[in-house]
Amino acid sequence: MIRPLLAGLLAAGLVLVAGFAGSTAQDKKEEKKEPPKKKERIAIAEPKDAVKDPDFAIQGEYEGTIKLNSGDKRVGAHVIAKGLGEFDVKVYMGGLPGAGSDGKTSLKATAKRDGETAAVTGKDLSGSIAGGKFTLKDGTKIETTLTRVERKSKTIGEKPPEGAVVLFGKEGDEKNWTGGKIKELSDGKYLDVGVKSKAKFGAFKAHVEFRLPWMPNSAGQGRGNSGVYFQDRYECQVLDSFGLNGENNECGGIYTQHKPSVNMCLPPLVWQTYDIEFTPAAFGADGKKTKNGRATVYHNGVKIHDNIEFPKECPGGQPENAMPGPFQFQNHGDPVVFRNVWVVEVK
Repeated sequence: MIRPLLAGLLAAGLVLVAGFAGSTAQDKKEEKKEPPKKKERIAIAEPKDAVKDPDFAIQGEYEGTIKLNSGDKRVGAHVIAKGLGEFDVKVYMGGLPGAGSDGKTSLKATAKRDGETAAVTGKDLSGSIAGGKFTLKDGTKIETTLTRVERKSKTIGEKPPEGAVVLFGKEGDEKNWTGGKIKELSDGKYLDVGVKSKAKFGAFKAHVEFRLPWMPNSAGQGRGNSGVYFQDRYECQVLDSFGLNGENNECGGIYTQHKPSVNMCLPPLVWQTYDIEFTPAAFGADGKKTKNGRATVYHNGVKIHDNIEFPKECPGGQPENAMPGPFQFQNHGDPVVFRNVWVVEVK
C-alpha cells in the first residue's frame, strides 16, 4: 500500500512548536488573514473553449498498476477541478469506479497547479501531474505512474431499435418537445434543457445521452445541474458529481429517494448515458395506488439501480396517477445538453 510521508516531518514540527510557543501566540494576534479569492462562475458547454483552461488538461480519470508484495494491483484516480488551479485527488485500489473498484476512496490528497504541472500533497501520498501522467510517490520513494484515460459509455451512440419513438436524433427533432430548442456548438447541434416531450409514456425502455458543462469554480447543486424526469414525476438527477460520493441528489441518484450503487459520473464535457427500464405505478378503480412504480437504471453502461421502487413522485414532479406522462429535461440555469434520445414502449 502507499504509505504516508509525514512521520519525520511531524517529529521535527513538534520541536519547532516547543521552541517558539511564546512568540507564535503574539504573531497570530497580529497576523491578518487575507480573504479567500472569490471564484467567478464559469459555465462552458463549448469544448474548444474549455480546453483553453489549463486546469482542464489536468482534471480527469487516471489508471495504472502498482507493484505490491502480493503482486500487481490496478489503481485508479480521480482528479477533480476546484477552480483557480486547485484540485481534489482520490485514489482507488482495484481500478476506477465501475471498472474494478467498488468506488470507495482509498487515499485522498489535494493538488495545486503551477504552469502545466500540478503538485500533489497529502497525508498518504504525494506526486505530480503533467502531460497526461500522474506520478505517485509512497514512503519508500517508489514511483508509480498512472495515465490519463477518457472512458466511454458502453451504450454511447446506441441506435434506436425498430419501433422505437425517437424523441431527439437530429436537428428538427426539437419539434417533439414543448419548449424544444437547439444549442449549436462547434461539434454538433444538441437539445437544450427546459423541455418536455410531447409524447407521453407508461412502461418503457429509454436511452438518453447528456453532456455536463465545464464549471470548475462551482460546487454542489450549482455545478452542471439538470435532471431527467420520466413521466414528469420521477427524477434521475443530472449533475457534475465527478469524484463525489454518489448520493441521491447527485448524478445517477433518484432525487431524495435512492442513491446510486456506484458513482459512475464521468468528467465534464464527456458524453454520458442513462438507460432506463421503467414500470409505472398501478392504481385501482378507486384511484388508490396498488403498486409502486419501479425502475432499473444503467449509468454509462453500469447498473446503478436494480428494480428500485418509487414510494411517491420526486420533488418538482407531477402527482402520481394512472395516466402516462412525458419526459422532462430540467433547466437549472446550467448549459447541459442532450442527444440521441429514444424510447421503446413496453406493453
